[in-house]
Amino acid sequence: MRCFLKRTVILSAFSLFLLFVIKNLHEGNEDFNTNEEEKRLGREIALNQLYSIRNVHNFLELWNASSVMNVSYQYLAGIPPLKKKYLTIGLSSVKRQRGNYLQETLKSIFKQSTNEELKDMVVVVHLADFDVEWNSRTAQEISSKFVHYIISGHLLIIHAPEKNYPPLTGLKRNFNDPPNRVTFRSKQNIDYAFLLNFCASLSDYYIMIEDDVYCAKSFFTAIKKAVASREGSYWVTLEFSKLGYIGKLYHSRELPRLAQFLFLFYQEMPCDWLLTHFRSLLTQNEVIRFRPSLFQHNGYYSSFQGTANKLKDDDFEGDSVDFPDNPPADIHTSITVFEQYAPHKAYSNVDGYFWGKSPRVNNHFTVMFIKPVNISHINIRTGTQERPNDILHSGKVEIGTKMTNKMCGDYISIGDLARGQFDQSGIEHLIKSPAECIRILVTNDQKEWVIIKSINVWTKKENIA
Repeated sequence: MRCFLKRTVILSAFSLFLLFVIKNLHEGNEDFNTNEEEKRLGREIALNQLYSIRNVHNFLELWNASSVMNVSYQYLAGIPPLKKKYLTIGLSSVKRQRGNYLQETLKSIFKQSTNEELKDMVVVVHLADFDVEWNSRTAQEISSKFVHYIISGHLLIIHAPEKNYPPLTGLKRNFNDPPNRVTFRSKQNIDYAFLLNFCASLSDYYIMIEDDVYCAKSFFTAIKKAVASREGSYWVTLEFSKLGYIGKLYHSRELPRLAQFLFLFYQEMPCDWLLTHFRSLLTQNEVIRFRPSLFQHNGYYSSFQGTANKLKDDDFEGDSVDFPDNPPADIHTSITVFEQYAPHKAYSNVDGYFWGKSPRVNNHFTVMFIKPVNISHINIRTGTQERPNDILHSGKVEIGTKMTNKMCGDYISIGDLARGQFDQSGIEHLIKSPAECIRILVTNDQKEWVIIKSINVWTKKENIA
């Protein structure tokens, strides 16, 4: 009786999870067309998975997973570090039909890191092609150009042999993908599962990137600052790029569970979709994405059939990345808010932005600090790459230094927005008193709507208590 009840509970929980996955496939992915045929396929996936006893048992094992999978690896160059690091950077690579960006990616990682930063990180490359000769040749080429980093323990190249892989042909054609596409994305899930599994004990944190990216200067220090800013709060994934699975950061203790999650659902959907569901399943419902982005996609040809891939992250900044302080504040605006594009999203690390209907003269967007702060730098961005006309065409930025009856006063103008953008440093020399608030004031009517994408504030270290 107990076994029956336990199994019933597991099946019920698993069915709820699968329904959650299918529901979110339709709600959370722009490329997924919600027609009736795809909904039918979704229901079929859920039913097939639900009544698969193997997957029910595997899911229970996954939920209790704390140890790595038993997978054999080949060491193509380097050895694991003897001392646990702060950060592991993991990337998987296969032979491409057109273009090869792996060495440029490695060059960018090391070039954009100081010697001090390198001491506390390790880069792990999984050469995941089934062409053993290509793996060997590529490992030799990397070793010859990056020998210093291999000897110093900063770079490790591995390979999980083909015998470790589950079936990659004859798989379900979810989303009406052709068989070769299903095979490619399913194998890619396993490639990353084996990479995550290997990296689980190497460091405190793990960040996933692709083999065709370049990095912002001192991205390692920026990541440490971002992690420190979340101290005491619960998170599963921190994001440092808005593209795919580039720049996704995890606690290393979660890697065994994530690896088995990818392994279990490897044929169901692409890796970046699975990562989203993993985060939601562990009850982090909001995206926590830091801006500016630390990694930029630079590959032109996709690893799948060499097709063109022009994706770029318009939030990427390559030099002197420094995450803002954005002290705690209340956000108010007299601009009419459109749907769920709430004002706080312009001032938050959570992905999103404020979107308001046609602003009128003297409308305002105000950041009211919980405690007065000494401001050194303000950066404001309006409009997006997709909606370049939704900028604030005419506005100025003011700082209020006096609070009366919960209202800011004594505003001092520090400059106008230029083409919807504002960036001003050295503010501590312009405004001697601590700031109570920042106000964006509309100075002319405009028929276009306005997007305030981000308001970033940096403060002097000696803030008012």
